[in-house]
Amino acid sequence: MKPTVQVPFGEQRQQWLDATVARLDPTRLQRLIFDLTDIHSPTGATREASEFMASRLGKIGMNARYMPINEITGNVLAEKRGSGGGAAVMLYCPIDTHLEGNADDQPWVGPSHFIDLHPQAKILGDWVYGLGASNPKGMIATLTEVATALIEAEVPLTGDLLFGLADGGMPVDIAARDHAGMSNGLHHLLARGAAADFAIIMKPWNFVYHEEPGIGWFRLRVLGSYGYAGVPRGTPGFRSSIIPAATVIPELEQWLIDYADRNESGVIKPHGWIAGIRSGSDERPSFPSAVTELFFDLRINPRTSPAEVKAQFAAFVRDLSARFPDLELEWDMYGSVPGGTTDPDNWIIQSARRGWETEEGRPHPVPDPLGGQTDGAALRRYGVPTARIGWPWPASGSPEPVAEGLGGMGATYVPDLMPCARKIAYALIDTLTRPRSELGL
Repeated sequence: MKPTVQVPFGEQRQQWLDATVARLDPTRLQRLIFDLTDIHSPTGATREASEFMASRLGKIGMNARYMPINEITGNVLAEKRGSGGGAAVMLYCPIDTHLEGNADDQPWVGPSHFIDLHPQAKILGDWVYGLGASNPKGMIATLTEVATALIEAEVPLTGDLLFGLADGGMPVDIAARDHAGMSNGLHHLLARGAAADFAIIMKPWNFVYHEEPGIGWFRLRVLGSYGYAGVPRGTPGFRSSIIPAATVIPELEQWLIDYADRNESGVIKPHGWIAGIRSGSDERPSFPSAVTELFFDLRINPRTSPAEVKAQFAAFVRDLSARFPDLELEWDMYGSVPGGTTDPDNWIIQSARRGWETEEGRPHPVPDPLGGQTDGAALRRYGVPTARIGWPWPASGSPEPVAEGLGGMGATYVPDLMPCARKIAYALIDTLTRPRSELGL
């Protein structure tokens, strides 16, 4: 990775930054995380949370509006215009949570007693708990706090500060709610006035990223015949679909590992995981299923198309069938989202890195390889250069037990967010107080 391009910040901008940082209020930030977490916003049903945020952004001095998608969900777009002649910079975050926060999640997300799996907020010291309290609610609140401090500091903006919040940011497809997910809300937002020269998103991990992967969703079916528990093994015409799946699973797992290594590119390592196995009915356990289905998500680096990944998987299935001729397999790709990248020399990437280095007091390192997908990939594909800035995640030292693994992404330690807020404030002042000619526009 090349060293960060250094551009003079100047005494005046430093004074504006100091004034903005002085107004960053962790208590106010924590309260907003609590209030927003306490408003349930599963994918496809974010109206109440979005209307709450439109009101909040209006109160801090932005021209904010709620933009309905349908009766139960919608987006938010807010603007604070500068004097003119500068860039439009959008702070962006999804507003939906990845879980339903009710009995529908069980038993698939693990034990239900953990506080981070439920959409009821709780404050304990510097912590906020509840479904999505870290991702996305903690990110939304941090971006709001930065915008609030910037406005309170009366920084004379040349460019326009935009704030976008959209439903559908989670990598899900909720059929019952108009197939919400997979960046559908962002597409709606961008088509209705959210025109930005640059965007900044806040997501986990303490680096600046210029690119993010896409997604490929696949189903692999192992075929057999419909059976009956009373039939002896070896009966002509009966072939289990479940027992052969035990051969397929480790083969697929190894292929996923090899795929990630083979397709690593830039700062992206496109992991894949088997997400589920489906076969038969618990209401008819006497009748073994004729089909056992595996489904999984495969990440896609920005320099590989979904079609190329589809071809790679097709080659795997052909090889697997040749090595195990008794297997009968079918497959399809039922979801795809391309990755997105921004030129690492673009102004907003370099500005975000300067903010990172100013706060951290050291050169920006080579980021850890990234496999997490966000709406940032879609922003970049729509032609909006986008910087992803993060914080150390997950938070450690929680006084409350939280679910293992990803859980409900619902444990936020507020002091961890403040350095990221200061980095974003730097990038905003660095960018919004300059004419377009200085920004490569």
